[in-house]
Amino acid sequence: MWFLIRGIKAGATHAARLAYQVLSRRKVAEEGAARLARVLTAFDLTALGVGSTLGVGVYVLAGDVAKNYAGPAVVISFLLAAVASVFAGLCYAEFGARVPKAGSAYVYSYVCVGEFIAFIIGWNLILEYIIGAASVVKALSEYLDSLLNKAISSHLEAALPIDSPHLADYPDVFAFSVIMAFSVALSFGVKESTKFNNVCTAINLCVVLFVIVSGSLKADTSNWRIPESEVPKDEGRSYGTGGFAPYGLAGIIRGAAVCFYGFIGFDCVATAGEEARRPQRSIPAAVAGSLLVVFLAYCGVSCVLTLVLPYYLQDEKAPFPFVYDRLGWPWAKYAVSVGAICALCSSLMGAVFPLPRIIYAMASDGLLFRWLGRVNEKYQTPLVGTITAGFLTGTLAMIFKLEQLIHMMSIGTLLAYSMVASCVLLLRYEASPQRAGAERAAPSRRTATTVTVLVTLYGVWCFLMMWCVNSYGDRVLEGHGGYTALLLLATALVVATLCCISRQPVSEKKLAFSVPLVPWLPGLSILINVYLMLNLDYMTWVRFGVWIVAGLVIYFSYGMWNSTERRRTMDSIQLADQIIDGHTALLNHSGLTHALG
Repeated sequence: MWFLIRGIKAGATHAARLAYQVLSRRKVAEEGAARLARVLTAFDLTALGVGSTLGVGVYVLAGDVAKNYAGPAVVISFLLAAVASVFAGLCYAEFGARVPKAGSAYVYSYVCVGEFIAFIIGWNLILEYIIGAASVVKALSEYLDSLLNKAISSHLEAALPIDSPHLADYPDVFAFSVIMAFSVALSFGVKESTKFNNVCTAINLCVVLFVIVSGSLKADTSNWRIPESEVPKDEGRSYGTGGFAPYGLAGIIRGAAVCFYGFIGFDCVATAGEEARRPQRSIPAAVAGSLLVVFLAYCGVSCVLTLVLPYYLQDEKAPFPFVYDRLGWPWAKYAVSVGAICALCSSLMGAVFPLPRIIYAMASDGLLFRWLGRVNEKYQTPLVGTITAGFLTGTLAMIFKLEQLIHMMSIGTLLAYSMVASCVLLLRYEASPQRAGAERAAPSRRTATTVTVLVTLYGVWCFLMMWCVNSYGDRVLEGHGGYTALLLLATALVVATLCCISRQPVSEKKLAFSVPLVPWLPGLSILINVYLMLNLDYMTWVRFGVWIVAGLVIYFSYGMWNSTERRRTMDSIQLADQIIDGHTALLNHSGLTHALG
């Protein structure tokens, strides 16, 4: 019996070791690839980040969050989202600096961490790009619909109503048509126009400046001090208690989770690290600079909106045309709409364009179905993958509401950023050989394993701590002993885990850019991201769970077995076996000849 138990234990250990080796297979970085010219300055990178980020957040999100989540405190919601984005951007920059080529977080994680983590990050990037494109085209559709006095929505809702609380009120055929048109254009080799994007970004910034200046002429600070008695009481709808933060601290945090969507896109700065002149300085400066410009734009627009018109009167779908209608400035309404349409079209191209690239990369690596990455010989594009992704994107834009799409994109991106920050921690403490003359001990396999366990536990403690804050924050403030003790315990576990990580030996590998204050800054990034994720509604978690389960089914049934790295490993094993067999045959032949002789 004892031998049977030992055999089962040994078999389980061997199986676990094999499973770990499979899930942690790393992609071999392509050596000898041509380096890009280092010509981009910090200003160039900042302009790139602003152009990729400033879009839906200005023209749609500010009104939605002000009315439904935070009131005039939407400014603070945007500030919290900006801080979370800065931390995530710095972690992304170090992640990219570890791979000697430009690329996405999927490529970085595959080279540096392993196959399974890379698949999860890549799968979330697909979600980010699909939902990003769907939400932008949905915002464009709703914006045009508002300009046309609801002509599109009224006709479609009357002809094709959808009676479901979890879907849109009608199938948005216009949004589906636009996204398919963009996808078809890209499939046939149409490239993104730099001049078009630069012009759209310039118009966008000019319109934002015009809104801030013109709106401040009609600002009324009393709209930030509305008494509760003047707040309308609609049946089935609450507009809070008035004042600057009518929905309280919880509303500000929930608004920040939604506002985070408005900062998605800045990570393209980190991917340009190979082309930056001095990445050690220009990348963090560009990340901080682009986020600062975008935040100031959001802050100015939000202040104007809530100072000109009470927060509960805002139009969630097209706030600026509505505000200028109320002011009696129809000419301003159409001027702003031109900028909004330009910004949304530019954002749509920016969201649709990278989607086929990540699908192509994953399909080429064998983690997704290879036919998705098949390149058309005539047009030199992954035609089938592009059309398939466009169809899925258009379908989501057609059947879901804009708010639901924004929440879905936020949760996928927050998880991807959290995984990138976790990977930064793992790689900073990964095992490395001891260098001659080194003053401190190098990380060993034992210390690297210890950090892996600690980072995993840290994620669990973060969820526990933020769940306590989110669920029992009011009771803690009221002085309830049990809930306060639970929160203090979770906080102590979070701090103690980071302290234990900080005492482990650090890798001395030199990078073009390194995150400062490790492990505290990546740890804080993870903590903030987890808190923002927990503030999203449960249906968003359900939809996201369905997406993750679908991805895991694809990986374990197809990707794990068809991985290019698996084939490369199998080929290496077969080659080694052939060499061993050849040596054995040679030795046997020599022995036989010697015996006969």
